Amino acid sequence: MSLRGLSIYAMLFRLSDARKSYGGLEILRGVSFQINPGEKAGLVGRNGAGKTTVFRLITGAEAPDSGEVIKMNGLRLGLLEQHVEFAAGETVHTAALSAFKEIHDIEAEMRTLEKRMETDHSDEVLERYADLQLRFEQADGFTYAARAEAILLGLGFTKENWSLETGSLSGGQKNRLGMARLLLSGADVLLLDEPTNHLDVNAVEWLEGFLAQYDKAYVVISHDRYFLDRTTDRIIEIENGRAVTYKGNYSKFIVERELRREQQQREYENQQALINKTQEFIRRNIEGQKTKQAKSRRNMLERMERVEAVIADRSGGQFGLKKVERAGTNVLAAEDLAIGYPTKTLATGINFSLLRGEALGIIGANGTGKTTLLKTLLGELRELGGEIRWGTKTNVGYYSQNLADLEPRNEIIQELRRVAPMADNGELRSFLARFLFMGEDVFKRVGDLSGGEKGRLALAKLIYSRKNVLILDEPTNHLDIPSREALEDALAEYDGTVITVSHDRFFLDKVATQMLSFQPDGSTDVFAGNYTEYHDWLADRERNAAVPAEPAETLPEPVPEPAKPANNLSKNQRERLEKRLKEIEAEIQAIEEETEQLTLELSTPEASADLARVQTISEKLAQNESRTADLYREWESAEEQLQ
Repeated sequence: MSLRGLSIYAMLFRLSDARKSYGGLEILRGVSFQINPGEKAGLVGRNGAGKTTVFRLITGAEAPDSGEVIKMNGLRLGLLEQHVEFAAGETVHTAALSAFKEIHDIEAEMRTLEKRMETDHSDEVLERYADLQLRFEQADGFTYAARAEAILLGLGFTKENWSLETGSLSGGQKNRLGMARLLLSGADVLLLDEPTNHLDVNAVEWLEGFLAQYDKAYVVISHDRYFLDRTTDRIIEIENGRAVTYKGNYSKFIVERELRREQQQREYENQQALINKTQEFIRRNIEGQKTKQAKSRRNMLERMERVEAVIADRSGGQFGLKKVERAGTNVLAAEDLAIGYPTKTLATGINFSLLRGEALGIIGANGTGKTTLLKTLLGELRELGGEIRWGTKTNVGYYSQNLADLEPRNEIIQELRRVAPMADNGELRSFLARFLFMGEDVFKRVGDLSGGEKGRLALAKLIYSRKNVLILDEPTNHLDIPSREALEDALAEYDGTVITVSHDRFFLDKVATQMLSFQPDGSTDVFAGNYTEYHDWLADRERNAAVPAEPAETLPEPVPEPAKPANNLSKNQRERLEKRLKEIEAEIQAIEEETEQLTLELSTPEASADLARVQTISEKLAQNESRTADLYREWESAEEQLQ
């Protein structure tokens, strides 16, 4: 419904006691919260809690069974769709620019009027054109192309990609392009459902920077806790069908939620003690002299608003890793390792060593060689150079991000039996229960499971196999936040060695003792510490590199012999021209350096979010281009005179 006659200050939308059921299963049991302009909220909850249902109620894709969804009149919602569609024949560049339909319409009418004004100078035409000019300027018509291009670059679309037709893009590329179009849409509030799913670490960090500077409201659903920490100042948790709001980012929410649950449990226990005591009083006095008091207390109990008990959060399972055979002290070493394929080398000069009990976290942009390294360590691919040395008594287990080791035709219990042929059913069922496969669930076919269920089953197989080296390729991809936390707790107590590729930086902070980072140029960084420590070190290195070094002491250049005058120039004329040539070359170099810096700045999220700055940079780039052309013409003229 629209907002009519409600005096709610600065409200974009509000859910008021919204309820929703599907097939008799109640998902939302009275959700209430409000979003105001500029708010940056994270919407969290376990898988199936109803987060996406909340988004569907907000957009109007579904209606609540009861309660209200109240929106500001004219509210423009921007939803990040999971499956994005584009018009036939659109390119990456034109699809991004399609977010500016209003500007395009104004521009088209202005061009039409300009032709008409060649013969028609009436006040009506001139006033209409002036009005359109004002609207074009107010809509940032002079900078929209630069903003679109900056966002495309930030989300990983190089200039070479801009001419690609959208029909040729992969699913992940289409989702990134949909994200670009959404960020350019100018919506009053963005609804972002798992926005980091198809982004590499660099693009995620760019998006974090963009949202930090974004001046409008958004609500984000994400399992990426690090992302939530850096982009939200309010967390709304959907728990037991209701919404509970916390101030602060995700890490603060974890602390506050624990305190709230402790308080709620105390209140529940105190209320239960009061109820039991009151019921005992009623039982003893309902037929005696204190009947009136007993009836009064019975009425009180009937009217009492009951405090719910805190439900133990076991939605993530219990991934307790079994004791494993002790490997040698030196588990793995790579020396000058080169990886890739016979026709393409992805990375060279990889050097690291792992001791028993350590955990190596591996990061890098898509396609730089992360999964290729794992396959090389497993022996599925031959190294192109260098050496891999495994230590003694190592027994390696592998978790594939595409869950390729699962047999879709098997029942769950049959699939676990593949790693334990001699185990009895009772032991297998007991173990599967720790991964939330209860009762008759163990007879479900693997092919019928959700992504999260398949992920838990693959981890169950790996853990039950008692390997003392775990190679994990994106182990958190299919897990909700409680399941990720359970896995982190298990790995913290694991006696073996872990090698993991992951884009989940929160997970890497909890697990990794070393970081291996693949760079776009085929090199690698190795760092002793977790992700945040590596990220801080990298930022310091880049800052230091930006500080100009002290000029080295140089010997004076030998004085050149005087050149013979050329053409009909006098000595003084020739010296003036040579001096001017050096001045021109120095000015061209300075302008080119400034242009490079401005171009880099234009691609940053801070600049693209500041429209005034984008316009200033664009104007300066145009001035630089014009000045450089003039200098080259002058340089050529002077050079011709000297020859």
